[in-house]
Amino acid sequence: MSVLEGTWQHEYIISNGLRLHYVTQGEGPLMLMLHGFPEFWYSWRHQIPEFAKDYKVVALDLRGYNDSDKPKAQSAYVMAEFIKDIEGVIKGLGYDKCILVGHDWGGAIAWSFAYAHPEMVERLIVLNIPHPAKFAEGFRTPQQLLKSSYMFLFQLPVLPEMLLQAGDYQAIENGLKGMAVNKSAFTPEDIAAYKDAAAKRGALTAALNYYRNMLQQGMTNPNWGVLNVPTLMIWGEKDTALGRELSYGTATYVNPFQVRYIPDASHWVQQEKPELVNEYMREFLSS
Repeated sequence: MSVLEGTWQHEYIISNGLRLHYVTQGEGPLMLMLHGFPEFWYSWRHQIPEFAKDYKVVALDLRGYNDSDKPKAQSAYVMAEFIKDIEGVIKGLGYDKCILVGHDWGGAIAWSFAYAHPEMVERLIVLNIPHPAKFAEGFRTPQQLLKSSYMFLFQLPVLPEMLLQAGDYQAIENGLKGMAVNKSAFTPEDIAAYKDAAAKRGALTAALNYYRNMLQQGMTNPNWGVLNVPTLMIWGEKDTALGRELSYGTATYVNPFQVRYIPDASHWVQQEKPELVNEYMREFLSS
């Protein structure tokens, strides 16, 4: 059986004029999960069955990724559109609010969505993605600029796509397994699933367009108010792309706020330490 098949169901929804793919399991309040780069819904494979015991879990393929629509225009990959996508998914599923969970780019979208529609976010859980104001601060330091140097490479046309495709998408494997502390968190079948998703027509360019529109995403704007949504941040401390220091001082911008650090996990924290991540999420949701 394919690793993509499990206890969940595959579904599609029309939101903001696009056909978006998601997997879902369970019934109850909505828990909406947003993945990062270079992933797809499969990033949440260890969380979906666990939280389906109490929630309707929906793990989305973001626009441009895997089996979701991939608009060709670079201008389609901006935060204002991502926010509309999420709003349309929540309402289209018949809910007026959700528990919103995001990692990496999905976390950046989750932060921005919570600011735009706090009434639609019952609780916010972000993994290894800083608050946008802290991200903007980090971008003014040499250490973080060095760690984020790949983002500048991604601004170029064509070349990043060629580099990511080279050697049967070896860069995808290097980015996932290579960065991981626990290499066994990614089986050969997992890596193959990620490569297959990246290889779908238009997916790589779409994913890179998120970065190519960095200045339009609002993430480098330091002027953010206080978010009054209960928020949990989970941070794998061995993240080579985003330093732990980007999490410091987040409580200035969020009320109430909790942070849980996981010392022996990388950027791919929910895949390397799924039991601990699930435990921290459960504690937060029951508090």
